[in-house]
Amino acid sequence: MSDSYFPRWREQSSAAKSIVATDERLPWPQMFAMGVQHVVAMFGSTVLAPLLMGFDPNLCILMSGIGTLLFFVLVGGRVPSYLGSSFAFIGLVIAVTGYAGSGPNPNIPIALGGIIACGVVYAIIGLIVSAVGTKWIETLMPPVVTGAIVCVIGLNLAPIAVKGVSGSSFDSWMALITVLCVGGVAVFTRGMLQRLLILVGLLIAYVIYAVVTNGMGLGKPIDFSVVGNAAWFGMPQFVSPVFDPHAMTLLAPIAVILVAENLGHIKAVSAMTGTNLDRYIGRAFIGDGLATIVSGFAGGTGVTTYAENIGVMAVTKIYSTLVFVIAALIAIVLGFSPKFGAVIQTIPGPVLGGVSIVVFGLIAVTGARIWVVNKVDFSDNRNLIVAAVTLVLGAGDFSLKLGAFALGGIGTATFGAIILYALLRRKPAQQAAV
Repeated sequence: MSDSYFPRWREQSSAAKSIVATDERLPWPQMFAMGVQHVVAMFGSTVLAPLLMGFDPNLCILMSGIGTLLFFVLVGGRVPSYLGSSFAFIGLVIAVTGYAGSGPNPNIPIALGGIIACGVVYAIIGLIVSAVGTKWIETLMPPVVTGAIVCVIGLNLAPIAVKGVSGSSFDSWMALITVLCVGGVAVFTRGMLQRLLILVGLLIAYVIYAVVTNGMGLGKPIDFSVVGNAAWFGMPQFVSPVFDPHAMTLLAPIAVILVAENLGHIKAVSAMTGTNLDRYIGRAFIGDGLATIVSGFAGGTGVTTYAENIGVMAVTKIYSTLVFVIAALIAIVLGFSPKFGAVIQTIPGPVLGGVSIVVFGLIAVTGARIWVVNKVDFSDNRNLIVAAVTLVLGAGDFSLKLGAFALGGIGTATFGAIILYALLRRKPAQQAAV
């Protein structure tokens, strides 16, 4: 594996062993099915984040696929990851554009300049890590910090999923039925069907919803007419950036949050696979930064390694990096299809919300897994305080304003964890005395 830039992926049967390593693959039909599942896993956030900021979801799906392929090439196919729209941008993009919260955002070009600036800072950090190593980042963000940040991402997203299914009792019950569908597939099936738990669970819940609403007249029925009226293929509407110094200054520091997300992602995957991926951290930062720059120039959102896909890997135990190439290619094709966008519109909110509840929960548990695998000592009060405060800041969506600069819950928790851990550091003599 080390004598070539890309791995030589070995094929194994699905029954050979429970784990498929990064340099292995399943038969191609099963690989395609897994790629579809990762597209489904990233879909909720990669569509939701653009909608919250007034971006075109189809364009953002397209750029997520292109960004993922760029990332794949930069890391030599060694790090399993999908790059999708980052929630870390939402608060500041809304702030710099004055977005009202519905429909297309007329001031997207201003935000794009800031997104590109963030990508440049991110890529520079990657170059520094590649040149001097990761020790300084690991000192700032040890397992107790990265685990807390990954966990916080899931907890911070949780209210979005819950709020989306709380509009009526019917919506809430359908969300719970969706959770049961996914959980049932995860527990009571075996083999490839079990590994496709999210995709299969969503399809089962979709059918149940259609029967209950369109067939029995309960709840809001699915409107399939939008699918019939949409074209199969069409170009997305690209947008050119405007480089406003104020917007660039506000959005560029988000790179620190993306670094923490990416580092947490790599540490989580390393823990799950038992493979040390630290030597690819710098290249991963550069790949993510360049993907954000390319997305910004096309009119898309800033991107990040997706914790949702960590959740899928955690339950399927399939870490083959080729799965993400397939997922990226599917996303690119779908990005050029208005009919796909129309089909996506037919997925009922309660069903998507139920899937999100499962996936966001898996993200939070993956953060806790980082603590367990790295044997974080919570009898050490510094670790205890850092984790406790970070979780509450993130889960409570604690916002902080410093003049014109504002941080949402994920940002506050990220910077809070890093700063708090550094401030509570004790000298060796003090540690020995305790």
